Amino acid sequence: MTADYSYLLSRMEKYCAYQERCVFEVEQKLGQWKAQPQVIEKIINELINNGFIDEERYARVYAGSKFRLKKWGKNRIYQELKRRNIPDIYIEMGLNEIDDEEYIGMIKRLITKKDALLKEDNPIRREHKIAAFVIGKGYKPGLVWSVLKETYN
Repeated sequence: MTADYSYLLSRMEKYCAYQERCVFEVEQKLGQWKAQPQVIEKIINELINNGFIDEERYARVYAGSKFRLKKWGKNRIYQELKRRNIPDIYIEMGLNEIDDEEYIGMIKRLITKKDALLKEDNPIRREHKIAAFVIGKGYKPGLVWSVLKETYN
C-alpha cells in the first residue's frame, strides 16, 4: 500500500499544483485511477494538511475566473460550486469576490453583444431572446430585465 499511496500522493500533488482543485475533483480523479476508498481519504487529508487543497481558495478562484473568462452569472457559478460539494459559506465568499459594478457591466456587455448578433425585427421577441441568452448564462432574471429595460428605454 505504501508504494501505491506514495505514487498516488505524488501524482495528486502535481495535479493540484497545476491548477486549483477541490476535494470533489480529487476524489473523482483518484476514483478514475481505481484507488481504494481508504487511500483516497488518506491522500485527501494529506493534500489538505499540506495546502494543496483549500476549498475556500478554490471557491474564490473559481467564481472569479468563471465570471471573467466564461462570463457566467452568479446563479450558474453557485450551481457549479454546489455540484462540487463546496460548503455554502465558501460559495458566498467566492461570489462576494465579484464586484457589483463589474457584474452589471458584464450584463450590459452581454446584452449589447447578443443584440448585435440578432436578426429579429420584432422588438418584443428581440428583448426576450436577449434576456433568455443572458439569463441562460446564469444571471438573475429580475436583474437582467431591469438592465435590459434601462438599456433600451
